[in-house]
Amino acid sequence: METVKNEEKNRLICEIIEYLYEEEKKYFEKLNKPHNHIFLKLELLKTEKLSLLNTTTLLQMKFGKYVLSLRLKMKVVIIKYNAGNVRSVLYALERLGVQARVSDNLEEIRAADKVIFPGVGEASTAMTYLKKRNLDKLIVSLKQPVLGICLGQQLMCIRSEEGNVDCLGIFPLQVKRFRSDTLKIPQMGWNDIFELKSQLFCGIKEHSFVYFVHGYYVEHGEHTIATTDYALPYSAALQKDNFFATQFHLEKSGDTGHEILGNFLKL
Repeated sequence: METVKNEEKNRLICEIIEYLYEEEKKYFEKLNKPHNHIFLKLELLKTEKLSLLNTTTLLQMKFGKYVLSLRLKMKVVIIKYNAGNVRSVLYALERLGVQARVSDNLEEIRAADKVIFPGVGEASTAMTYLKKRNLDKLIVSLKQPVLGICLGQQLMCIRSEEGNVDCLGIFPLQVKRFRSDTLKIPQMGWNDIFELKSQLFCGIKEHSFVYFVHGYYVEHGEHTIATTDYALPYSAALQKDNFFATQFHLEKSGDTGHEILGNFLKL
C-alpha cells in the first residue's frame, strides 16, 4: 500500500514539473529572452531521475507554490515618480519570475495585486512629483500590500528633515539626518538587521546583512519591524496594516533581499 502511495505521489510530482516546465518554456519563447535559473532548474528536474524526497524538497525550496501563479495571475506595479532604482527592482522581480509594470497611472496602480514604491533621491522633490500627479492621495488609500524601499520608506513617514517636507503620513514617524563625528555620512554598504518581526521576515535569520545607501533615517517606533544600528538604532523596516517598507535595498541585498521580496509577493 505504501509503495502505491509513493508511486502516486511521484506521478503527481512529475506532472507538476512537466506543467511548470512547459509554461516556463512558452513564457520565455514569448518574451524572446534567455531562459532564467528557474527554467534551468525545472529542466534539470525534468530530465534527471530524482528521489521523491529530493524532488518534493526542491519544489518547496526553489520554486514555492507561488512562482508560476504569480507570473500568470498577479499584477505587480512599481510606482513611477522619477526617483531612481526602478530598473534594479524590475530585475529583482524578474529573478523571482514576476514581470512587473512601471506606472504612474492611478487606475493601473489601484488595480494591482501588489504595489512597490521604491526610490533613490531627495524627499521634497519626490513629494512635489507625487502631489502633482495625485499619487500622494492614491498611495495612502491603497488596500493591497504596498512595499516602500529606501526613499519610499521615508516618504511613507509623516515628515522628513530632507527639505523639511511633509510626507505621506502613513507611519507616524520622523525622518532625520544622520549626525556623527566618527562615521561616514551617508551610510553606504552592508549592515545587519535584528529584532525582526512580521511575515516579511519569515525565514530570515537575526543579524542577516543587507545593503544600505542613505543619509537620513527613520526613527524607532511602534511600527518598527526590523532594526539596524549606524550611529544609533533606527528603523530598518516598518509595517502598518497593508503597508510595508524597508530602508535597505532589497534588490541589492543578495539572497536575503531576494527572500524578503519573495515573502512580500506571497502576502
